[in-house]
Amino acid sequence: MSQEHMYYATGRRKTAVARTWLKPGSGKILVNKRALDDFFKVETAKMLLMQPFELTGTTDKFDVIVTVKGGGISGQAGAVRHGITRALVQVNPEFRRALKKAGFITRDDREKERKKYGQRGARARYQFSKR
Repeated sequence: MSQEHMYYATGRRKTAVARTWLKPGSGKILVNKRALDDFFKVETAKMLLMQPFELTGTTDKFDVIVTVKGGGISGQAGAVRHGITRALVQVNPEFRRALKKAGFITRDDREKERKKYGQRGARARYQFSKR
């Protein structure tokens, strides 16, 4: 990979971290050295990470290489979308306004709340019996 005209960005969602490289090309997407369809079997995950390209009209203009670790399918797809969005803003700062309005630039910081001791879960309590 040549460093010329390559754009790098990191995307995060839940516990997933995606390292994303964008370079001018034909729209080929590799996730962890596998084709997009091989890595993400769920159609909604594929749709999610294509949203920034569709919004900016750059669907077949960039090749994407992604290394993603941690989390599950949904978190990884969200992390890849965040990484692609950040890289697209580097490519053309004019994309920022549309991407920001769609809510893609802001990192989604929602994470699972930890289980508390003396309780069944994060908020759920054990059943209480008065008598």
